[in-house]
This record gives sequence, structure tokens and C-alpha cells, in this order.
Amino acid sequence: MFRIQPVHTPKLWEAILLSLWILLSIFVSIFSFSSAPQVPILIAILVLMGYGFIRNVPLKDIEDGMVDGAKSGIQAIYIFFFIGILISSWMLSGTIPTVMYGGFELIVPQYFYAIVFLLTAIVGVCIGSSLTTVATIGVAFIGISSALDLSLPITAGAIVSGAFFGDKMSPLSDTTNLAASIVKVDLFEHIRNMSWTTVPALIITLVVFVFMSPSEISSNFSKVEEMKQALLDSGLVHWDSLIPLILLFILTIFKVPTLFTLALSSLSAIVIAFIYHEHLTISQLFSVLFGGFVSETGNEAIDALLSRGGINSMMFTISLVLLALSMGGLLFKLGIVPSILQAIDQWLKNRQSVVLASVLSGIGVNLLAGEQYLSILLTGEAFQSHYQRLGLANKNLSRVLEDAGTVINPLVPWGVCGVFIASVLGVPTLEYVPFAFFCLLSPLITVLFGFTGWTLTYLSTPVKEKAIGVKS
Repeated sequence: MFRIQPVHTPKLWEAILLSLWILLSIFVSIFSFSSAPQVPILIAILVLMGYGFIRNVPLKDIEDGMVDGAKSGIQAIYIFFFIGILISSWMLSGTIPTVMYGGFELIVPQYFYAIVFLLTAIVGVCIGSSLTTVATIGVAFIGISSALDLSLPITAGAIVSGAFFGDKMSPLSDTTNLAASIVKVDLFEHIRNMSWTTVPALIITLVVFVFMSPSEISSNFSKVEEMKQALLDSGLVHWDSLIPLILLFILTIFKVPTLFTLALSSLSAIVIAFIYHEHLTISQLFSVLFGGFVSETGNEAIDALLSRGGINSMMFTISLVLLALSMGGLLFKLGIVPSILQAIDQWLKNRQSVVLASVLSGIGVNLLAGEQYLSILLTGEAFQSHYQRLGLANKNLSRVLEDAGTVINPLVPWGVCGVFIASVLGVPTLEYVPFAFFCLLSPLITVLFGFTGWTLTYLSTPVKEKAIGVKS
């Protein structure tokens, strides 16, 4: 049932104690000691290795668990490399500076947060990738927010909310396709069914951001004009630099694989960069692609916003992802997560308990393993039989997988998405979490509907066979 098969079955109290200790030690290290999350996660890995050694688990199995966990993040790591290149090339070609300039011209400041949320949601649906949305249009909105002296955490919360709405509802999204396929539900039926929980979360989030948007910011217009002029003076603002962005949309619509889409968009940006930077050399280009773009406009605010990107900027994110996924692999190899899921099996007797347990499973795997794909896969495999036994259609479960799996990962400081977003936007995960309203509301609404029975769909003939428990 699990992608990583356990080699040990711990006692329940051991599994719970180890899980709670890991979560508590990570939180304390980050909150109380301002530690980078890599340190407590590495300590947790050592503790898990020690536990396995005490329980006579062969060292080869322990190593395999870590490697198997890390393997699940290889695709994401390659995407991070290409996004690092994408950001630096889009800066060099003027794509992001041009989007920022256009944003200054078009955005109504009084509804700034609401507009950011809506625009990122639209782009997210079109692209189908939350991380690409954050790394492109999200970076531009952070720059505009900084120019207007608005709250960066609230802006980041609006960006994350919109991006993950798009990721959740787009037929192009890999998580949306995964959630539908893992429980064998038609993709568009899955999306339609998600609208019952997603639309209320969308409306509530939009209303909140409307009320949170500033009533007046006229005192900041002089700074905005200075930044607009600095962007023009930099020579980076030219409308044909939007070609890489348009190409990104087109390739996504035609379902070109993500890595090729990012690579081709970056390549088009590089071509534009050579057209506008006559003295650009291959050596300088390689330096930018690796180390990131360095802005030298003379305007400190603009230089701080545009100096980013490059492969090197992704190294912090990649190191954390590898460590978090290795820890997740150990948690499964040592049977800790399977043991907890098996223990709650006896309590899954009615609709309310099954929906709540599947939501908590999606959230829990994100917290322990930091990986949204694993959260979707594990929860879908573990709870599908329970939904069928109660006569609940599989599309109810696929909805839960997204409401409590896809949108939770950006809220986890050591999660793949959380680490990436904090790195790209320059806003710590724990600072934007309180304002990622869409992500916070989604699991609450799906639990509410599970308890009330609203919008749940039942099978015409419930499955009578005994539910299959979680196997270790």
C-alpha cells in the first residue's frame, strides 16, 4: 500500500512519541532559537537512525529509507534548478521588470491585496503550476508591494492563496491530475466536485483581502514614480520582453512537460537579453544564470528587488528538501507513519470520522514528510476502501486530497513548497502563513462539509466488504 515498505512495526506509543518529538523539536528550533530548519531535521534524522539501530533494523534498510525518500524529490529539484535559471533570465531580458512596470500602471492600490489574489489565481489556473506562478508574477507583485510600502507578508499570503487556488483547480496541474488518478475519478468531474469547497474559500478569501487592502496610500505615490522611472532608466522595460511569459502560457496549454517549458521560456529570454544587451558575453550570461541577476540601477529599492534568481539561489531550498524527504523516508521505512495510520483504523466507523481522519492524514504527512505528492498518494491509498465501505463516491476523497494535501504544503516551513516560496519571495513561511487564507480555509470547509454531509456524493450501492486496514 505504501511506496516505501516498512521493515519494522513499532509500538504505537513509540510512533506517537517520535512523531511528536520531531514536530516539537523543529518548531522550538525555528521559533526559539531562530535556527535554519535543516539543523533540527538533520538531528531528527540522526535520532531516527539511532532508533532503528536500537530496534535492530539493518543499516542497509535505514540507508535505503533515506535514499528512497530523497528520490521522491528529484523531479522537484530539477524544476527548482530550472526556475532559478528562469528567474535570472527573465530579469536579464526585462520580463519581470516589465511586468512590474505594467503592474504599477494598472493596479488599483486601494484593492491591492484582492487584485493580487485574483490575478495570481487566474495565472495559476492558466499555468497549472503554483511554484511557477509564485516565481514569476508573484515576484513582480512583491516588488510592487514593496514600492507601495505595503505589508510583504500579506502580499505573499495573497500570492500563495491565488497560486494554490490555480494549482488546485487547473486541469493542467500535476497535483490535480494525481489526486483524480489515484482514486480513479474523471479529471473534470473531480474539478467540478472541488468547486463546492473551493468556491466558498475563494469568496471568503477575496472578501477578506478587499477589507484588508489599504484605503489610501497617496503618500507613497512619489516613491512609486521614482521606482517606475528607475525601471525605465534601467533599459529593462520593453514590451517584447513579455514573449517569454506568453511562450510559457502557450507551452503550458499544449501540455509540454514542465522542464521543457521552463527551459524554452528561459531560452527565449536569453535571446531577448542578447538583443538588448549588446555587450553581454557568454561568460557574463553563465555567471548570471548561476549566481543570479544583479541590478545596478542606482535605486536601492529597485536593485534589491531585481537582484535575484540563479541556480545558486536554489541551493538552500534543495538542501532542505533533500533532508526533509530523507526524514520522511525514514518515518515510513521504520514503520512510524504506517503504525499510526493502522492504529486509527478501528475508529473509522462513520462518515464524520473517515473524512476527519483523511484530512488529518493529508495534513500530518505534509508536516512529517514535507511533501504534497506523498500526502496525496498515501492518503488516497489508505482511505479509499473506507470511503467505499461507507458508500461515499471516490470523488469525495479526491476532493479531500487537494483540500488537505495540495494547499497545506506551502504552509509548512520545511515543506517543499514552503521552502521554495520563502526563498523566491523573500518572506519567511511563518510570516505569510496567517494571511494564506485560501490554504487555511480549504481543510476547514471540507471538514465542515464532511460532518454535515453537504455536497457529499454517495454510491448507488455501498461496498459491503470489510474495509482494508493499513498494512505494515
